[in-house]
Amino acid sequence: MASNVVELRTPLSMESVELLLERVTIRCTDDIHDAAIALARAAAERGMQVAMCDDIAAKTAMFDADGINLNADIFGWIDDGVRWWEDSRLALHWQLPRACRYESEPFWVNRYGFHTRWRNSYLDDIDLSDYEKKAICKASIVVPVHLPFGQISCNTFTSLDRSKEDLSEEFARYGSLFGQLMRRFIAGYVQANRTKRRIPADCVLSKREVECLRWAAIGKTDREISMILNRSHATIRYHIHRAGEKLDSVNRAQTIFKAGQLGYLGASD
Repeated sequence: MASNVVELRTPLSMESVELLLERVTIRCTDDIHDAAIALARAAAERGMQVAMCDDIAAKTAMFDADGINLNADIFGWIDDGVRWWEDSRLALHWQLPRACRYESEPFWVNRYGFHTRWRNSYLDDIDLSDYEKKAICKASIVVPVHLPFGQISCNTFTSLDRSKEDLSEEFARYGSLFGQLMRRFIAGYVQANRTKRRIPADCVLSKREVECLRWAAIGKTDREISMILNRSHATIRYHIHRAGEKLDSVNRAQTIFKAGQLGYLGASD
């Protein structure tokens, strides 16, 4: 007796956010492939195509455990002119990575501007006059992911209709979801691929060490800091040196850099 077996599978669009997040969670490199497929499918069911870069300061593409290029072989960016990750100049010259340096929440962009949930004056100053010359579409939803140690990830969701210029409706419906999914995926991907420790674990700086480094970070010398804090020159040098030992730094500049990566110095005005 012959029978037809039909596989019934719930569309990702009908699944809960919690289940979608679990599908894109990466705990080890072996999870990357399936998590990327789940992310691509979640985007496609909402009429979008994913592109991602885990570190805008790096030139390497993103791969799964078997060396499969995620953007090309899973997300489908294979045609001539769309393999954007092969252009090492993009991080410095393309508007989207630059925008991700100044914004941490999802936004969407077209040639008319950056469309955010609140005004960001830094984005207002980025020139978009040649946006469509560099972009592979007329508009994208962008998800920045700001990671520990100053790493910034830039990711996009682009309409399958490449002529679409207004993504306000898609952003309103899916912007928050795309942000959650991408942050979960990127955080897991980076953690799974991290091979070395950049900063000593459980490093705790004292209040005085942080105070000295904050002044040093804006260019004050040890002597100037001693006058500001009303402490001896030797005391200031000791605190900065001690902070460097805790951070395993080779010099003053690296001490300031590492302290900034850990968030001890805050954002300067």
